[in-house]
Amino acid sequence: MDFQSCLDKQNHIQKKFSLFKTQEEKYRFIMEIGRNSPPMPQEEQKEENRVPGCQSLLYLSVQCIEGKLKILTHSDALISAGLAHLLTQVYEGEAPEAVIHCPPLFLKEIGLLNILSPTRANGLKSLYQTFQKKALQWIG
Repeated sequence: MDFQSCLDKQNHIQKKFSLFKTQEEKYRFIMEIGRNSPPMPQEEQKEENRVPGCQSLLYLSVQCIEGKLKILTHSDALISAGLAHLLTQVYEGEAPEAVIHCPPLFLKEIGLLNILSPTRANGLKSLYQTFQKKALQWIG
């Protein structure tokens, strides 16, 4: 299976982040992404979609329609919403296998793990693990 599309999306995000000179600019950009992320319907904001281990309330709904992932996220914190939307940008429209075989290496490349508090970094790790668990439901 080819994961070039997933890699291309990660490279695109890396290019966007390379325009920022400071960590503060990156952080503000992530919050802006969170502010502008598509809304998640209220009925999807339920306990079974809650991401464990996050500092704030974060919901993740993953469906597989015709072999492609459809992802919805919601958080009560802009930074969490932005982080969730970054992962959504990478995996939306991909096969479920992409979540397993095309890890979000861009997070390290853009220096994101250096600007997050340990609690936020753990929440991001938990978010990706939740993406993996939900994707595994759709893999043969």
